[in-house]
Amino acid sequence: MTRLHRRTFLVGGLAAAGAPLLSTSTANALAYPFTLGVASGEPTADGFVLWTRLAPRPLNADGLGGMPDTPVTVDWQVGLDQAFSQLAASGSVTAVQASAHTVHVEVAGLQPDREYWYRFRADGHISQVGRARTAPAPGSGSALTMLFASCSHYETGYFTAYRRMAEDRPDLILHLGDYIYEGAANARVRTHSPAAEISSLANYRVRHALYKMDVDLQAAHAAAPWLVVWDDHEVENNYANLVRNDTSPAGDFRARREAAYRAYFEHMPLRSAQAPVRENMQLYRRVRWGGLATFHMLDTRQYRDDQACGDGSKLCPEADSPTRTLTGTAQESWLLNGMGQRLGTWDLIGQQVFFAQKLAKADGTKSMDSWDGYTANRKRIQDGWQARGNTSTVVLTGDVHRSWASNLMNDYSTQDKVIGTELVTTSVSSDGDGNATDNGLSSLNPHVKFYKNLRGYVRTSITPTRMNVDFRAVDRVSVRDMPVKTIQSYVIEAGNPGLQAP
Repeated sequence: MTRLHRRTFLVGGLAAAGAPLLSTSTANALAYPFTLGVASGEPTADGFVLWTRLAPRPLNADGLGGMPDTPVTVDWQVGLDQAFSQLAASGSVTAVQASAHTVHVEVAGLQPDREYWYRFRADGHISQVGRARTAPAPGSGSALTMLFASCSHYETGYFTAYRRMAEDRPDLILHLGDYIYEGAANARVRTHSPAAEISSLANYRVRHALYKMDVDLQAAHAAAPWLVVWDDHEVENNYANLVRNDTSPAGDFRARREAAYRAYFEHMPLRSAQAPVRENMQLYRRVRWGGLATFHMLDTRQYRDDQACGDGSKLCPEADSPTRTLTGTAQESWLLNGMGQRLGTWDLIGQQVFFAQKLAKADGTKSMDSWDGYTANRKRIQDGWQARGNTSTVVLTGDVHRSWASNLMNDYSTQDKVIGTELVTTSVSSDGDGNATDNGLSSLNPHVKFYKNLRGYVRTSITPTRMNVDFRAVDRVSVRDMPVKTIQSYVIEAGNPGLQAP
């Protein structure tokens, strides 16, 4: 990981006369290496992370992408315009086989609250161009267009939602987990590679590469900086900390988690602070968007107690034990301390599983894999943000492959006070084509206001006074390039938690 500061050149792009010449010591020795596209992420007021990976043959079984076991110099440029007529920053890094020839550049020294363009060059080849942007300066209330998505299963549908997200030209994209799926090939709309369930570092690298080869996903990455967190399928379905969901495939799960976390870091535009250490990786972190919003990005997989009563939807008194935790005690304290700092108008909690209470039956049956399986942990967090005076808290959620919107209640049993809002994005493609006639609403959960079983994403437009929310969906993901439509809209007013009509 390299951190480089601003150097301005009054010259053209990579191929322009007078531009800094880039290393060509092995020029044209490789086929085109930028097959997995480019990405940016983790914006600050003066920079962001740039990412790419050199992989001329990305699906090679060894996970090394067809690259030789030699270091390769990769040059990068950040332009003030899309034509790179003037550079804001540039530099070189070395990509090595030990990290699958991935590149993470932490750019700093840029101007706040503006868009930039970036690209890479290696071995005489020039990458695609990506668009990034810096966050506003601290205290600024500049508006933000933020999209969020989750659950992109390659086999069950095309990634049309990613293409439509790119077309919205957002300032920021959040991905809330299940970026890849680890399962064996099942030959539906498309087919996984490798064919078996993945468990080794080489296999995780190939699976990430397969997803990154998708042109719609590449378009979304190139359109805006991303903030990412994982859920379970980046490792294994329904795992909890170091507890497995099942025993297939056999093997050391600690080693498998280490491989999965390493491959995840390699393929995401993350900072060196998130680099894994063996089977551990601190993914929870805070990102500020001027004085408008603070993003508290949570990890609800790595530190959780195992799901109660054998997982699934259950009537399970154990779920209400005061000692059970989804976040772990350190992350819970970190979240509440950060919310107490009141760094922006909005506190936006990016996380993985359904947060509001959602009873399946009147007897108290509920999902053990959601916050309903960890009710004391949820209550401490809700009570904590109330005690700290946070009145513009919005929880952003993925995981459940459906669109939902809920008011968060001080007490769900009495429905006595709205204290926040939860917006749940449907999947990009997981579960395949939806069914718009489904009705998931129930009188058991009067605080849950919206449900739709279609695939897509959520678009938000945020100002210091309100958040406009659009649930966006495509009719089918079994067919390429479907149009997107807004299926429901809401307004959330700053200081007035809960869903209001537009």
